[in-house]
Amino acid sequence: MQPTIATLTLNAAIDQTVTVPGFTLDAVNRVEAVQLDAGGKGINVASFLAHFGHATAAAGLLGRANDALFAQHFAQAGMLDACTRCDGATRTNVKIVDPAQDQVTDLNFPGVTASAADLASVTETLARLTARGLVWLGLCGSLPAGLGADTYARLITEAHAKGVKVALDTSGAALGPALAARPDIVKPNADELGAYLGRALTTPEAVLEAARELVAQGIGLVAVSMGAGGAVLVRGTGAVHARPPRIAVASTVGAGDAMVAGLIHAATLGLDLAATARIATAFSLGALGEIGPRLPERARIEELAHAVEITALG
Repeated sequence: MQPTIATLTLNAAIDQTVTVPGFTLDAVNRVEAVQLDAGGKGINVASFLAHFGHATAAAGLLGRANDALFAQHFAQAGMLDACTRCDGATRTNVKIVDPAQDQVTDLNFPGVTASAADLASVTETLARLTARGLVWLGLCGSLPAGLGADTYARLITEAHAKGVKVALDTSGAALGPALAARPDIVKPNADELGAYLGRALTTPEAVLEAARELVAQGIGLVAVSMGAGGAVLVRGTGAVHARPPRIAVASTVGAGDAMVAGLIHAATLGLDLAATARIATAFSLGALGEIGPRLPERARIEELAHAVEITALG
């Protein structure tokens, strides 16, 4: 089956989830369990979509020194491995999960340094995938050292020129130029969007106003996640607030990426805004209930979607 959805991860990571009950700083801690997962935002998004039956490809950059975990994951998930191998090792990000205190501590490491030749190879790969019938492209995560802040903006422009729709999930210096290229879907969290706009977004009303500013600039769908406060979604003149039910959180790994996958999944089905908000929130909730970047079975996702409270916003 030819992939109709591809994601791009230029700064991939191995996610090492370490469970440490009663984790304490400046002390000896005992590890109860450890798990290694092939990760990076775009790889997570592709994995979630593959889990839901979509034909997906994972493109981007991987350090050739430690790519075995990724190759194994792609094969098991039934995803097309379209990643470019580059010099060095893919970074390892450590997440310390403390179930006793319901806390997660992230240690994110720097990634590989990418070259112009690496980016050219990735661009060629995307062109080949597009020629094979690509419909959606997800641009996800931070940019590695060596690539300019306009990298995503140029990729969005190139994708649109070939009729491919783009979902964007990034932050920092790459966000502004990428938004100017008008992706079809963007999913910042409230802090990321607030940093871009230069003001704090601490209420759903403030988030709604900010999201509408992006839609007015020509972006198709803006979904702003607010953690336990849910998410605000705006498309055209419509806006909704999705409030999730309370669930037991096993790990926050990949929860935001799961929402991106849910948004793309909803787009492939042509769902209305309320239904899009339900399924995207359910994807995120599903990931929160798992250790590592994975989703529960479809029946559980559908159960969670029914439990999401949707409020139309004026």
